[in-house]
Amino acid sequence: MKWKGRRGSTNVEDVRGRRVVARAGGLGMLLNLVGRTFGMKGVLVLLVLGLVGWQMGLLDPATLMGGSQVKETAYQPSPEEQERFEFVRVVLADTEDIWAREFKRVGGQYQAPELVVYSRQYPTACGMGDARMGPFYCPADRKIYIDLTFYDELARTFEAPGDFAQAYVIAHEVGHHVQNLLGISGQVAALRGRPEYNQHSVRLELQADYLAGVWAHHNRQYLERGDIEEAMQAANQIGDDAIQLRTQGRVVPHAFTHGSSEQRMRWFRRGLESGRIEEGGTFEMPFERL
Repeated sequence: MKWKGRRGSTNVEDVRGRRVVARAGGLGMLLNLVGRTFGMKGVLVLLVLGLVGWQMGLLDPATLMGGSQVKETAYQPSPEEQERFEFVRVVLADTEDIWAREFKRVGGQYQAPELVVYSRQYPTACGMGDARMGPFYCPADRKIYIDLTFYDELARTFEAPGDFAQAYVIAHEVGHHVQNLLGISGQVAALRGRPEYNQHSVRLELQADYLAGVWAHHNRQYLERGDIEEAMQAANQIGDDAIQLRTQGRVVPHAFTHGSSEQRMRWFRRGLESGRIEEGGTFEMPFERL
């Protein structure tokens, strides 16, 4: 992808120097209460449960420590990381230009999201952001969050290297912002806890892939040979079936939340070929035809 020397977005907040640290006090009070009520066995059980919850990513140690706070620290990124930072600024600028034109074409007005680049952990309006979660969009504050080390994971674990694979990830999250502006995300969120929620989550994610394809359609002048293949490889490697097979050795279709590899590639390709926001009708067709 041709990106060097081009405009970078000003809607990027660099918080890599801000660290989340735990406040003292909460854990000691909890251990004291459990010890007085259940004795040493109760304390040991609590510690074991806390350790298991932390290892499974279900529990933030800062919560047990009585909350957390953000402190400013000295942060010096490597030249490679700083180049990635400049890269995502250019990608975000592209999405701003393209979606502003596309919204205007259909009679709307685009409101660009902010992209927050953090390191390890950072508080968001959707809870504590963690690098292990990968990039994500928070509809509550209309911001995209990314720890740039995810791109190492994308290349190493998901076998999807290349700058356009990295750009596709940003474009997908911006797609979620577009859905939020259109009111689609809120409609799906209202179904959380209901049996049909997973299917609607898949529809939402495939539509975001379609919208990433629309972005790529309008960005063709900056593409280089192999770029589309990089994006398709990324879509293929982060399909629910591919991830399930990699992590648990079997595929469980009823547990899908993002769509299969084949579906994600197909909807990205549809957006790439169409280039029109109104043709990403993942909510209009029967689920089995997605």
